[in-house]
Amino acid sequence: MFNEFIADLKIKLQQPLPGEKAQFEMAHVKRERVLANSPESKNYRPSAVLILMYPNEHEETILLLIERVTYDGYHSGQIALPGGKAEPTDADLQATAMREFFEETGSDQTPEVIGKLTPVHIPVSKFVVHPFVACLPKRPNFNIHTREVQQLIEWPFTNFIDAETVKQTTIEPMPGLKLHTPYFDVQDKILWGATAMIMNELKWVVNS
Repeated sequence: MFNEFIADLKIKLQQPLPGEKAQFEMAHVKRERVLANSPESKNYRPSAVLILMYPNEHEETILLLIERVTYDGYHSGQIALPGGKAEPTDADLQATAMREFFEETGSDQTPEVIGKLTPVHIPVSKFVVHPFVACLPKRPNFNIHTREVQQLIEWPFTNFIDAETVKQTTIEPMPGLKLHTPYFDVQDKILWGATAMIMNELKWVVNS
């Protein structure tokens, strides 16, 4: 079941991507649109994330997410994908995604990258995030970086694609700023913002 799913996804990821149309379905109402070739976007710092999937003991697909630790910053405590900013020593952005994945999760296996999704611009922190899709044939052992990651969340893919998982809420990411936003309900935790936009494009690709 899992192997057939991944083989099909590899093919779909080579087709034209739904891009912004899929992403902005999960954007909050005040979210700015930053065009990829605009002068503003050239000042954004490159970063990358890894969307990892692997089978559980029943050959059901699992998505790996992280819950970030609480800190003084824009993305404190958020549900996210393993990833971070590019470093000069990274060969390319795929190398960035893999390095950050290993640093944050301590995985004892090396994922196979099977494709990538449309980059997402994050106006609040001035990053452009490049998402890479990867898989493993079995669940790895993890040893999380506790200064960055509160916990790992292993999210069943069937929950991810369930329409009832998408809900609406009002959040206050910083004092005095309230945003009405769609979100993915991840085991009673709120997955919103750029990560939700990335995941929604993946959902569109899978359902295409």
